[in-house]
Amino acid sequence: MSHIPDNTPIIIGVGQVSERREDTDYAALSPMDLAGKALEAAIADSGTESNSDFAASIDTIAAIRQFEISSEIAVAPFGKSNNPPRSIGNRVGANPKRAILEITGGQGPQKLVGELAQDIADGKSELAAIVGSEAISTMLTHLKSGGKPDWSKPNWNEEIDGDLEDRGYGLEGQFDRALLKNGFTGPVTGYALFDNARRHKLGISVADYQSDIGQLFAPFTDVAAANPHSASPKSLSIDTIATMSDTNRMISHPYLRHMVSRDQVNQGAAIILSSVGKARELGIAEDRWVYIHGVTCAKEASIMERSDLSGCASAVNVVQEAFNIAGQGVDDDAPLSMRDMCYLDLYSCFSFPVFTIMEAFNLSHDDKRGFTLTGGLPFFGGAGNNYSSHAIVEAVIRARRDPKAFALVGANGGAMSKYACGIYSTRPTQWDITRYNLMPDTQGSFEVAAEYDGDAIIESYTIAPNKKGAIASIIARTADDQRVAAMVNQDAADAMQRLSDDQAIGRSVNISHQGKGVHSFSFD
Repeated sequence: MSHIPDNTPIIIGVGQVSERREDTDYAALSPMDLAGKALEAAIADSGTESNSDFAASIDTIAAIRQFEISSEIAVAPFGKSNNPPRSIGNRVGANPKRAILEITGGQGPQKLVGELAQDIADGKSELAAIVGSEAISTMLTHLKSGGKPDWSKPNWNEEIDGDLEDRGYGLEGQFDRALLKNGFTGPVTGYALFDNARRHKLGISVADYQSDIGQLFAPFTDVAAANPHSASPKSLSIDTIATMSDTNRMISHPYLRHMVSRDQVNQGAAIILSSVGKARELGIAEDRWVYIHGVTCAKEASIMERSDLSGCASAVNVVQEAFNIAGQGVDDDAPLSMRDMCYLDLYSCFSFPVFTIMEAFNLSHDDKRGFTLTGGLPFFGGAGNNYSSHAIVEAVIRARRDPKAFALVGANGGAMSKYACGIYSTRPTQWDITRYNLMPDTQGSFEVAAEYDGDAIIESYTIAPNKKGAIASIIARTADDQRVAAMVNQDAADAMQRLSDDQAIGRSVNISHQGKGVHSFSFD
């Protein structure tokens, strides 16, 4: 590889750690301890002869936000670090010149690979790490038992000196205020809207659509069962996933428990990027080098404003653009496509992101490659904003085992709000062209009616059980082609029943403004 320019960015180390409450060696590690161990594992994975010299050479650490620090209203009951990247660095002896705290969203790790790779190509960095973790399971265990972490160890609440590039939450335009006022509680209800809209477009009954989700996810469980880092290492049948039961309750119509991301995990992962020149200086063997052929990302319009609730054009465009970029400089600029990818990990917090990419690129359920390298977010675990770090770790491992094969990782944040894609291979590629493309934001196609009275047509809906019964929420199109969100509570039995009908989408309803942006609906 002597012909590869010194400023070419490569991945030279990856690591992941996990623990489950039932493990005999369960240590109830804090998020920073998990992340530190993941970074330590990534350093060791590089094959360096001196972990301490390697750590001291890291000039950039970018940390992924834990759930407890991902919004203004999030709570960290046992405290938090004021400077996560430096807390993590301290655990391995790293004191980077630059410490970054990335914005909220599952796209973060994949997007950062592109950004930091570009920094390396531009000579702004030589050795950079991306690290994240979640200890939600441990946190909930402490809360339920009334216990507290060992305060003699500075591993939950930390005050660390040093500069920090805090990028904020980055939640602007991600979830409409109109939805929050009308029964939509977060991503799960947003994705339920998307899958119900897609189901209607395809003309499929609720039962058949749930069976399709089961068919999609059953192979994921087999991968999770074989992954030692999985939160739920158990194979499940299609029927088990698709059938409501005491252990598979309704979460938000049409989703049952086995169809949604599992956030009660203790997992951490780290990715180390280097310039080729720095890798040579550190003596990193070339069989550890994995090249970054292309990274793309884009932001979608808010749910209420986007053009199509049954699809996501920006996510499809991101993947296609990654193929376009990655094809340059490979085999005389031969274009790359989905068929060239030997390994795939499509973000699977819910079925909709996977179905969106499958549909756009004509992928079938029985594709022999499968669609996850980890086991997927419902089964491997949805490690908060950091899941795609685990996917990238697995992609790097596969690329090393299968020289010159391509691996693709699709990463998603919010409610299909931000999508990023990366393509990896041990096949060399140079960064004499731009291989990181932060694509333009997608603009909205609809105005949102903040106050509306009158008839409208249901575009999609969900029914979310709660302690009092359930809340049924809809998005509807008004006569003047605006969008409006509305809801009925558990007392509106007739509306609940009629929404449960397979033909609810497309029906006319009467919308009534109740004040302060809250709307109710009834069937004509």
